[in-house]
Amino acid sequence: MLNREQIFTTIQDQLDPAWEARERFAVMMVRVHGVRDVGLRFGYGHGEQALEKARLLIEQSLRPVDRVFVADAESFAVVLPGMRNRNHALLAATRLMNAFEQPIAGAPSPWRGRPIMGIALSPEHGANADLLCRRAEMAVDEAQRCGEHAAFYLLNDGQVEIFYDELRDAIETNRLHAYFQPTLHLGSGAITGAESLARWSSPRHGEVAPSDFVPFAEQSDLISALTRWSINTTLRHAAALRAVQGLSFAINLSPKVFARPGLVEQLIGALEIWDVAPTALVVEVTETALVNDLEQSVNVLHRLRDHGIRVSIDDFGTGYASIAYLRRFPATELKIDMSLVSAMMDDARTAKLVGAIINMAHHLDLTTVAEGIENQATQHLLTDMGCDFGQGFFLGRPEPASDFIARFAQPAPSP
Repeated sequence: MLNREQIFTTIQDQLDPAWEARERFAVMMVRVHGVRDVGLRFGYGHGEQALEKARLLIEQSLRPVDRVFVADAESFAVVLPGMRNRNHALLAATRLMNAFEQPIAGAPSPWRGRPIMGIALSPEHGANADLLCRRAEMAVDEAQRCGEHAAFYLLNDGQVEIFYDELRDAIETNRLHAYFQPTLHLGSGAITGAESLARWSSPRHGEVAPSDFVPFAEQSDLISALTRWSINTTLRHAAALRAVQGLSFAINLSPKVFARPGLVEQLIGALEIWDVAPTALVVEVTETALVNDLEQSVNVLHRLRDHGIRVSIDDFGTGYASIAYLRRFPATELKIDMSLVSAMMDDARTAKLVGAIINMAHHLDLTTVAEGIENQATQHLLTDMGCDFGQGFFLGRPEPASDFIARFAQPAPSP
């Protein structure tokens, strides 16, 4: 957030008097799609002009008392004092939406902005500036996911409230734990490696699901630290199994870090530190991460492959990549999404689709991994289809990395 200190100070200045007067105010995060595209297409100077025009348009559509700040390359933080209720905040969002109905003059040609808004209300959604801004940003993500123009922050049933400082400290003090979920060769049943998964036991909440803390890390600036922890912890455990031939260890890379500068150097440096062969490492990247910036993605993948690191396209079959992209991605394997695998036994068309993916992958010299295998019938069907490897609770649940390592230290049973 570019003007974080200024934004937080403005919000805090509203908090105290609003609390004393028992009044509400709102923090609204506005993500204007189209602003960033102007800079990429026509140059950063035009992008900065578009950002300023969008800021002025937001400012002019609201009350004089409302404050508008640039938060990043396409986002704005808006402080709305004196909100009587939720409808009052929605009225502000509606006015702002109407302001972007017409094309905006500027750049080499007029352009159109599309605002997505997230709203957090004080006091019910937070009592400090950091929390209100984060919750407003979460609401933006939810609005975008649902295809809405605006959304209020809402803590879903069962969702854990993550505190930034607690997760940051857990990462920095190495209080997360690595779990390994085995990958098996479907033909022989032999364990060929594992996928590394992060687990967190919070003093405040107990066991926190990765589906809660990983998205939080992605929305904050903690995803780089979490990725660094995952890489080094995984390779530290992998180093204990150097003597076991043929094992590979997979690490998931978030779309938020995949194309950041220095990622390849970070991976290579960690492999050297822990003395693990590059061929023992598999990086799993989703289709979405790859197509967000196609040229950059292809460049990163080629650099990884040049060093011997293997590349898996994760969740294949549910993302946005077309088959044509596969000829450009120097991947080594496709990981078939569990939503397809779990539906195979009850839907003949899905089974045919999975079979087609396996055949296509093999024609492209890619291996296939099916995730989400929950029963023997599914395993047998995938084996008959020629799928190479599999994962799932039926084959092996995630376990502490130390337990995974220990099984390879056990002497082989006597014949």
